[in-house]
Amino acid sequence: MFINADIETILGVLSKLEETQKPVWGSMSAQRMVEHLTDAVRISNGKLILDLEIPEEKIEKMQLFLASETPMAKGIVVSFASKDTPLRHSEIELAIDELTEEWCDFEELFESDELTKTQHPFYGDLNFEQWKRLHSKHFTHHFEQFGLI
Repeated sequence: MFINADIETILGVLSKLEETQKPVWGSMSAQRMVEHLTDAVRISNGKLILDLEIPEEKIEKMQLFLASETPMAKGIVVSFASKDTPLRHSEIELAIDELTEEWCDFEELFESDELTKTQHPFYGDLNFEQWKRLHSKHFTHHFEQFGLI
């Protein structure tokens, strides 16, 4: 149901994305979507630290959703993902390169210490397997948004 959370699969899907491609829903540009996915990976690799945005008593429920087969809702809005965020790169290929680098750093962080956890603002502290599950759901959500899968 969800894509494999590995860089080869991700880059294979992104190879079908065109810079001018319009979303099936929502208003992100193709490049904004890639940079947004990169931001999510930067949260998982510990480079982008955000405060917890939900009460701690809701983390268990959110992590149960994460483990479920339920996809992310279309049109969901989160505080750290604005469609108006300025683009960091002059072209989409550079954004994909950044995503690749951040993904490698994500894998290296967790390979160096299996007990590592990093915090997501809505799911709390996540380990490597939980992050891979979240990335799988999240990337699937945006790849469907752009008709890539």
